Amino acid sequence: MEVSVVSWPADLLALAATTPEAPAATLLEAQQTASDAAGYVEENWSNWLNVGLKILLIVVIAAVLRSAVRRGITKLICRMNRGVDAVEGTVLGGMLVNAERRRQRSEAIGSVLRSVASFLIMGTAGLMVLGALQINLGPLLASAGVAGVAIGFGARNLVTDFLSGVFMILEDQYGVGDKVDAGVASGEVIEVGLRVTKLRGDNGEIWYLRNGEVKRIGNLSQGWATASLDVQVKPSEDLRRIRQLMAEVGGAMSKEEPWNERLWGPVEVLGLSEVLLASMTVRISAKTMPGQHLAVERELRWRIKEAFDRADISIVGGAPATEDADSAVDASAGVAPPSALANPISPQSIAASAIPASATTKLAK
Repeated sequence: MEVSVVSWPADLLALAATTPEAPAATLLEAQQTASDAAGYVEENWSNWLNVGLKILLIVVIAAVLRSAVRRGITKLICRMNRGVDAVEGTVLGGMLVNAERRRQRSEAIGSVLRSVASFLIMGTAGLMVLGALQINLGPLLASAGVAGVAIGFGARNLVTDFLSGVFMILEDQYGVGDKVDAGVASGEVIEVGLRVTKLRGDNGEIWYLRNGEVKRIGNLSQGWATASLDVQVKPSEDLRRIRQLMAEVGGAMSKEEPWNERLWGPVEVLGLSEVLLASMTVRISAKTMPGQHLAVERELRWRIKEAFDRADISIVGGAPATEDADSAVDASAGVAPPSALANPISPQSIAASAIPASATTKLAK
């Protein structure tokens, strides 16, 4: 019986010889990897704990500081509002202080301050956390700077409106209830925002003014106003009598309600402001509450007219239109000036006249 011998390649023999030892090598590598990981954790766990505690401390301090600052701002705003309410209950509180205006102004200032405080505190805390994580802040700050410049150029009108609104509120240029003249529009302020101011016009329309577009503002409700009135009478009237009547009207008006509160000074007869051939103008003036000068002028005009009617003094509205004989319309004003061609014997008329037929025949022969 013959036995056949199979020849195996040398590579297969070597692989078969090493195959039983492969699981042992894998276990050794896994053990070495675990040992390295444990050693890395053992070496760096203190650093990680230190960084984690530092981040936690930064976050806690930032949150506590932000809460304390916002609470302090809120208490300050509440104290301002309580002060306004206390003044509002006094005699002059309704005239000098507009509670809604002061309250809205204080709330707007508080909102801005709270937002700015939160942004600064939390932004600083975020940068400190990134620094604790050993992140390079140079590229981040550079990118933020470039992005800020791009946003600033793109939204420059919005930023301008916002900053202008903040300074308008802080400087108390106007508030709710004020009568203002902004140039492009005028009316009563019904809302003051950080970006837009709303006005109620004289005819009831609502104007929306962007704070950045307001170049000048005239507040007609701050301080005091002046009621000025011109009265035209005939030149033949007695000036002393007119002055006496006006002074009596002003004195009686200043003692009656509600004009005794609206008038903040005596009614003064300033004298003659204009003298013409057909009339003379006497000016009277008085210092009034803000926004009440028109009402005072109407009442003064009414009372002066009644007093002048009782004293038989006529009020004229200007120089009457008189027609004299010399000022009659010239009938020849529409006639054209004389022309040289209108005279048949003038050289121009002869030169422009047609050539006679007989002269034409003679020239033909």
